[in-house]
Amino acid sequence: MMPTFKQQLCTWLASLQFHCEEEKTDGFFCRLMVFSRKDLLMKLILAETVQWQKSGTPEELHAEIKQIEEQRESGLRSVILWDDLWMTKTEIVKSRIGAALGISHKIPARLTVVRRIDKATAAYFIEKNHLNGDVTSKYRYGLFLPARYFRILHTDFPHHSDSDELLAAVATFSRPRIFRREEQPFRSYELIRFASLLHSNVVGGLDKLLRAFIRERKPDDIMTYADLEWSDGSNYEKLGFQKISRIPPIPFYLNPESMQRNPVTNDLKEEKTASGTVITVYNAGSIKYVKTVVN
Repeated sequence: MMPTFKQQLCTWLASLQFHCEEEKTDGFFCRLMVFSRKDLLMKLILAETVQWQKSGTPEELHAEIKQIEEQRESGLRSVILWDDLWMTKTEIVKSRIGAALGISHKIPARLTVVRRIDKATAAYFIEKNHLNGDVTSKYRYGLFLPARYFRILHTDFPHHSDSDELLAAVATFSRPRIFRREEQPFRSYELIRFASLLHSNVVGGLDKLLRAFIRERKPDDIMTYADLEWSDGSNYEKLGFQKISRIPPIPFYLNPESMQRNPVTNDLKEEKTASGTVITVYNAGSIKYVKTVVN
């Protein structure tokens, strides 16, 4: 018999010397508390799509999101995790949870070299290392760790020892939106994706990539979004971003056989009505952040 979603997570965490305890709740979500010895490190809010189809409601999701935000404000890391993401993007999910637990391989950004990369390189890296995959972008930058610094990597960290460098992090940006402000052209860009290599944390990496982009493109501001399933975006605030607005949870149609998500469109609405084979799931929404740049 195949282990349940919860059992798979707890078994993996136990292999890393953490242990799980389930918090009793009458609601739809399963709340797993993750401990190192007696220290509570984070809370994982598990959502199973089959059970969601039977008894989950958007109202219950909103209530859970509110509780998660209160926990984050108190200093407790809290993450909402759907089983379809665990099943289809297991290593990326493990990498993100590992980063939250502080067990990622640390790579200092000061040891890396930043430069522009091509579309294919960025797309491949993002698909392998970002939960949401690659989307269209205009400008792409990478952080490369030169071979002379491979000595800082753990012996079990996957890399080609005969390579000249290791691509450790990537950020992608949009074309500018140009409009008038105070009779002057104002150039606004979006930070679309940022990802570090699986199971690593490039310390100061996003800051270094942003500085390179600002130096070359001279934007007036940069906007981005924080995924509320994973964080409240406080790391963006440390980089000079300001919270602007909030985007409510967005629905997706999930195919329960392929476990693939698709945005809700009129065509898919018709398909759902005709077949009844897709499940409507929701993300937790996001927060829009903007960094004003003084050139």
